[in-house]
Amino acid sequence: MNIKNNWWKYLGVLCFIYAITAGLLIPLKPGIAEISEHSLYSGSSVDLSVRGYNTSFAEENYSGYIRLSGSQQIKASGFNVLDNQNAILHFELPHSFEGQEKVSEATLVINSPLHGYAIYPNLRILKPETDIPNNAQWENILEVTEADWKFAFPYRNIIVETIRNTFYHVAIWMAMFVLLTIALVYSILYLRKGNPVHDHVASSFTYISLVFGVIGVATGSVWARFSWGAFWTNDVKLNMVAISMMIYLAYGILRASIDDNDKKAKTAAIYNIFAYAAMIPLIMIIPRLTASLHPGNGGNPAFGTDDMDNTLRMVFYPAIIGLGLIGGWIAQIGIRIKKIDEKLINRALND
Repeated sequence: MNIKNNWWKYLGVLCFIYAITAGLLIPLKPGIAEISEHSLYSGSSVDLSVRGYNTSFAEENYSGYIRLSGSQQIKASGFNVLDNQNAILHFELPHSFEGQEKVSEATLVINSPLHGYAIYPNLRILKPETDIPNNAQWENILEVTEADWKFAFPYRNIIVETIRNTFYHVAIWMAMFVLLTIALVYSILYLRKGNPVHDHVASSFTYISLVFGVIGVATGSVWARFSWGAFWTNDVKLNMVAISMMIYLAYGILRASIDDNDKKAKTAAIYNIFAYAAMIPLIMIIPRLTASLHPGNGGNPAFGTDDMDNTLRMVFYPAIIGLGLIGGWIAQIGIRIKKIDEKLINRALND
């Protein structure tokens, strides 16, 4: 009977344990960690040194390509393997490319029949002042191998292994939004019905959401240190998050400053509604209108193929569910404590 009534608590714990275990143990797909040159000249011969990540250059038959931003590519004429993680790719770049622009964005692709492909973006092909004719020709892009034998997280340049923080930093923020939405609903219910239990629910869910927010800021700062080189940058989303956390911190200060329970509950409920209304544009809208280091901001959609894939989602969504249910469990404990305190106060007054 106890399990039947508390199934959601067990589900939350299981989801969270799964997210921690899978998030730490599942390996990353092969990637390209570093290349020797980022700007190449058309019509030139290039020896491009490549350092791989989780690659097996010495054990497999790899091929390399430089792809233009359009629909053309050139295959490496030489793939000199040094060891499993290092190789030198030789390219004979054609002397011209499509369009009249002097610079073309390009991507380095290495492809393996077993491990699939890995990419390194942000290459540039520059047109020299004088074209040097050669026999090299751009080819139409062919499909590269998709590895389907291995369950692995995608390799993303710069963040590399810290992509695992998606399951903790991002998931705890998603869970926080869910908990704050529940707090908002019960704040509205209290204003409509005046039931003290609704105030207990709203305040408990708001407090645990604030704790989740602080943890989210902490995990995000550690992630920023590894990815951006500093624990805090002048990034619009970081600043908006800080303002939102201070708004909700003021919620707790407001409640502590009022002694009358009815007045406290009503004032807190009204404040909670306005705090939620302020948080949405601060975190969801303003960062999308300006340049931001965060994915999903500066106009680009969040959780797209550049940020997430199906492997990440299989851990990310259970992490949100687990953290949300555990947060609800902690909030429920807070509600029980408030009810017990209320009973003790009423009993003392009656005595």
